[in-house]
Amino acid sequence: MPTDSSSAEQITRASKSNLALAFVSLGAERRRDITAFYAFCRLIDDIADATDVATGEKAHRLTVWRTALHGPVPGESPVAPAVRGLLGKYAITPAMLEEIIDGVEMDLTISHYETFAALREYCYRVASAVGLVSIEIFGYRNPACQDYAIELGLALQVTNILRDVQKDLINGRVYLPREDMARFGYSPDDLAARVHDERFVRLMQFEADRAHGYFQKAAALLPREDRRSMVSAQIMASIYHALLRQMEEDRFRVFERDYGLSKFAKFLHVTRHLLKFP
Repeated sequence: MPTDSSSAEQITRASKSNLALAFVSLGAERRRDITAFYAFCRLIDDIADATDVATGEKAHRLTVWRTALHGPVPGESPVAPAVRGLLGKYAITPAMLEEIIDGVEMDLTISHYETFAALREYCYRVASAVGLVSIEIFGYRNPACQDYAIELGLALQVTNILRDVQKDLINGRVYLPREDMARFGYSPDDLAARVHDERFVRLMQFEADRAHGYFQKAAALLPREDRRSMVSAQIMASIYHALLRQMEEDRFRVFERDYGLSKFAKFLHVTRHLLKFP
């Protein structure tokens, strides 16, 4: 069986995530620790997304993870010991990690959201809560950095939702709030039929503007003294903000194409931020 650290590294490499790419800015120890945390996030997210596993079994697997945060359990993931190791090393509590599990668990019972207020709770749990743990590993001095992590998490998750409309539909999930759809006269039936018209573009732009607002709030909240330690977070913000603009410029053709930055474009974003703090 692979060690907990090698398992975490394998999961991170396999994910090809923008988050994983941002880790290059960290020293070896913090990079190893954030990789273990990222592997935890990836594993619990994969539990909820598994299409060949019954809902009851998914809930059981998430319960095993909840228990494993407090001590070894039979059948736990090889990554679990490394995740527990973060709890004594940083100001990270089991409750902070359980909140992320709470968010993932929402996907087991909720297939659509009536209001953005309800969706925001989901976004907070699966993204802002991730950010609050991440900044403990990155290291920060000003408590205002916590507000930065919350707003950036919301920005990243709303961007993810817009990018993944088609994939989520295939999986039977709709994250576009129905109150927002109604605002633009775009119905759930329209969405199921993949209708791409001016109503849909206006709806998506409305959500994109919301994401822009979160990106702007996050940038304004980042304390000057923590800019160096938050380079990884700034890389993520830069890449996802560029992704958001890419979708806007293409009028959100999410039903017919996958959006993403090229490896070279991502490299430029990473390099630009790394050069700020040689």
